[in-house]
Amino acid sequence: MRGLYLVTPNWDDTERLLAATDAALAAGAGLVQYRHKDASPALRLEQAQALLALCRRRGRQLVVNDHIDLCRDIDADGVHVGHTDLAVAQARALLGRDKIVGASCYGELDLALAAQEAGASYVAFGGFYPSPVKKYSFVTPPELLGRARAQIGVPIVVIGGMTPANAAPLVARGADMVAAITSVYGDGDLGATGEAARAFGTLFQPR
Repeated sequence: MRGLYLVTPNWDDTERLLAATDAALAAGAGLVQYRHKDASPALRLEQAQALLALCRRRGRQLVVNDHIDLCRDIDADGVHVGHTDLAVAQARALLGRDKIVGASCYGELDLALAAQEAGASYVAFGGFYPSPVKKYSFVTPPELLGRARAQIGVPIVVIGGMTPANAAPLVARGADMVAAITSVYGDGDLGATGEAARAFGTLFQPR
């Protein structure tokens, strides 16, 4: 796992969501997380199935935020859980060893170490910067990444107000993936979405 990690916005317009996600994937995004906190069960199923079909066409993987039953129902590639959601060990037991199980670890290295021990496929730290989507009650210090890189063997994701510019020092400190919502999806302008995805991709190119 390396590169841009797309996290979807709370858009009810499935066609718009698919078009923007496809533009980002075409520009090199590596992984997609379906996250729509306000969707009805019917809309959530519709969008998740459509995104999974798109990811299959593009040769990418789809992770579902929180909803492990939805992940299993559509046979998505995995699930992402927060500290207050289903435990990593439970998710791993329910999904099996071949699925992705990602874990939010906020700014806590101990949570990441525990998640790794429980079978997490990757750990996510953040927010590092103010986010227009999620209001964090804390700020994750960039210095955490150096300590995490020395102790964590699974991929490390960073999230929270990410732009290509402010993500660059975090990638330099060892982040394997940068998760982004607003800076990629924006208002749905496909040209801007592709341009943003390519800009994130340059952070991971050999220098």
